[in-house]
Amino acid sequence: MTVLLDFLPWIVVGIAAFLLIVPPGVKTIRQYERGVQLRFGKYIQTKEPGLRFIIPWVDRLIKVDLRTLTWVLKERQEIITRDNVTVHVDAVVYFNVIDPVKAVLEVEDYKTATEQLALTSLRSVLGQSDLDELLSHRDRVNERLREIIDQHTEDPWGVRISLVEVKDALLPEGMQRIMARQAEAEREKRAKIIHAHGELEAAETLKQAASVIASEPITLQLRYLQTLVEISGEKSSTIIPLPLDVLNATMAQLTANKETR
Repeated sequence: MTVLLDFLPWIVVGIAAFLLIVPPGVKTIRQYERGVQLRFGKYIQTKEPGLRFIIPWVDRLIKVDLRTLTWVLKERQEIITRDNVTVHVDAVVYFNVIDPVKAVLEVEDYKTATEQLALTSLRSVLGQSDLDELLSHRDRVNERLREIIDQHTEDPWGVRISLVEVKDALLPEGMQRIMARQAEAEREKRAKIIHAHGELEAAETLKQAASVIASEPITLQLRYLQTLVEISGEKSSTIIPLPLDVLNATMAQLTANKETR
């Protein structure tokens, strides 16, 4: 018992040293993370997922999330397009870290830096685009935005931009009314063109029918009889049929009288 009491201070010191050294030196890195190990501020290595050990108070382990992160504009941005139209846009950016070492050593806060760069690029690219391009070809605008942002983040910071989406572009009320009138005028234009094409096709068909009737007198007689049958179907009508020869002579006489006048 006396011997145990003699070693008790050393046992307490050993337990205290164990609690002070071992737990801080044990780190857990999740599957979607990588650990950047620094020793006295100098990069040593990148640790893979699992249970990892470092030297407490000597080493520092910075965990970097490799999952895709989403940044959404908190407020709609007012953009003036190349054709001097003011629009309010919403956008979202998807990005992820592909090089944990660069994301830690080359930039102080890669998330904030990427978000600010995306906001600046959004204003620049949309300011160089026309309103029609922004509304009709938004996929091309999105791809151009992604390429520009990715050029400034992937190589120097180890951050890859996977997708940029301009979600909505809100036009001023006056511009909305102008575009509505323009769309209505365009619909009326298409309707008139279709109607004109129909009239042209009908005239061509009538022309062909007249040529057939003129070349075949019997065709005119059959058509005349068919017309009489159709008219006689109306009970309120009184029909006095005339021989086709008399009708032709009458028409010829009327035409001659008109020409002499």
